[in-house]
Amino acid sequence: AVCTTLLRTVPALWATQAQQRWVSSLPMNTVVLFVPQQESWVVERMGRFHRILEPGLNFLIPILDKIRYVQSLKEIVIDVPEQSAVSLDNVTLQIDGVLYLRILDPFKASYGVEDPEYAVTQLAQTTMRSELGKLTLDKVFRERETLNTNIVHSINQASDDWGIRCLRYEIKDIHVPPRVKESMQMQVEAERKKRATVLESEGHKEAAINVAEGRKQAQILASEGQKAEQINNAAGRLIHIQCIQKNGNAAASLSVAEQYVSAFSKLAKESNTILLPSNSGDISGMVTQAMAIYGSLAKQSSKKIERVTPVTPEWAMEKSEDPAPPAQ
Repeated sequence: AVCTTLLRTVPALWATQAQQRWVSSLPMNTVVLFVPQQESWVVERMGRFHRILEPGLNFLIPILDKIRYVQSLKEIVIDVPEQSAVSLDNVTLQIDGVLYLRILDPFKASYGVEDPEYAVTQLAQTTMRSELGKLTLDKVFRERETLNTNIVHSINQASDDWGIRCLRYEIKDIHVPPRVKESMQMQVEAERKKRATVLESEGHKEAAINVAEGRKQAQILASEGQKAEQINNAAGRLIHIQCIQKNGNAAASLSVAEQYVSAFSKLAKESNTILLPSNSGDISGMVTQAMAIYGSLAKQSSKKIERVTPVTPEWAMEKSEDPAPPAQ
């Protein structure tokens, strides 16, 4: 009777929210019970653990059996309160997070720890502080995913005896002191100005390289054009000299006739459609016509050559080499 009176006079504030929720949601033993899906009811018989009721229809003995705990097998979301932590470079941070967990073993969750949710929350806070102490401020923002993974791994190592499995942990907000925030903004602005200056200088560099490359290509093309012009002029002069020599016209006529016969031999090999002149069999006429065209072109080229460099015949050179006869 004394124990019963003491239990009735215990203040309600001593119990946590999770305990109040579990106590208020404990069903009564009505002999025939229907357990909802994704729930496990822990039954005690005469004060000792008896069995765990599975979802569906179940039967209990009145007075002897009592439902002591009701565990939800759904994924539970817990808000981790905001707390302060010191990074490796001695910067105080205010950080909070969200914890996602699930009960895998209702027996361990009921008898392994007094309040599973409260225990996991405290473990998450202490693990978060220890992990933040290993990183600098810059790495905290860059390696947030790695930090979450390390916290989940540390929680699962300690919560195996509680029948609880931490699925993931997510950091919600990270608050830094105002002065540190201002310095970070100045650093970001300086980094952006640096990148802009580097990009501008690289643009000027590429523009100068492109201009120089264009000038180089222009000079190369101009020199190649002059080279081709000089080669063509020299070839024309050589042909003209050979033609004005003895039997030069006969050699040119023979060359034109050979090319005409060679072209005639290739007819109807590359295409089935052939266009022939009316006097295709008159080789002498074709040669004469070609030589007439060549003669008109030779006269024009000879005029140009005389303007550039006059050609001295060989007989004139030989006469110039002979001594002059004595005057009579």
